[in-house]
Amino acid sequence: MSSELMKSLTQTTFQQREQNNHYTNYEAEFAFYHAVKEGNLDAVKEFMTPLGTNHMGTLSKNPIRNLRYHFIISVAMITRFCIESGLSPEYAYTLSDLYIQKADVTDSAESIQQLHKEMIYDYTRQMQLLVKEQTYSKQIVLSLDYIYAHLQESLTVKDIADAIHLNPSYLSMLFKKEMQISISEYIRKERIKAAENLLKYSDFSATDISNYLCFSSHSHFIKIFKQYTGYTPKEYRNRFFRRNWE
Repeated sequence: MSSELMKSLTQTTFQQREQNNHYTNYEAEFAFYHAVKEGNLDAVKEFMTPLGTNHMGTLSKNPIRNLRYHFIISVAMITRFCIESGLSPEYAYTLSDLYIQKADVTDSAESIQQLHKEMIYDYTRQMQLLVKEQTYSKQIVLSLDYIYAHLQESLTVKDIADAIHLNPSYLSMLFKKEMQISISEYIRKERIKAAENLLKYSDFSATDISNYLCFSSHSHFIKIFKQYTGYTPKEYRNRFFRRNWE
């Protein structure tokens, strides 16, 4: 370590002690990340340290930039913890990229803090779903993976059954037994979930989203979307689109 760096380290450590600034306790920080990867939302709320507290280090003298840097560190750490616990790397990194892009254009402390909380809850809920999926049989896990990868295509029970080498009737029976809903109902729910994300985080029109997710018509998409969310696609975008983060 150079003498200049050592001098800076000594001065900064002294200033932090004088100002009573301390980093988050390591055990508490580890407990927080462990709660996220376990999908334990109650524990996450207990251990979560909001951005902007005096438990953060100073990475920039600019307050907003400092929050943004800490946000990026937080999402990077959470992404890796979740991947280690089985979350799809492609999904985890894509979600990370989306949140970092939003943080990059957010210029108020309140918005970054809210985005931070939403990001944490989002990853935790994804891990909740993963924990549930891990209790399913191998055939059902393969079915779920196939559905996720082919949501933008026309999907039939036979397509899925052929892909995982099962009899279609047996797959339908097994899926209903383990998932408590039919395959077609599960596909509809997943497509609506995907549509919600596209309406919130992209500029694609509702018509484009409807076509991309293989709804039979735009009117059918509106009907099903409202049935599941309580909003039309237009109402949902007006209410939840993250333009207010910019």
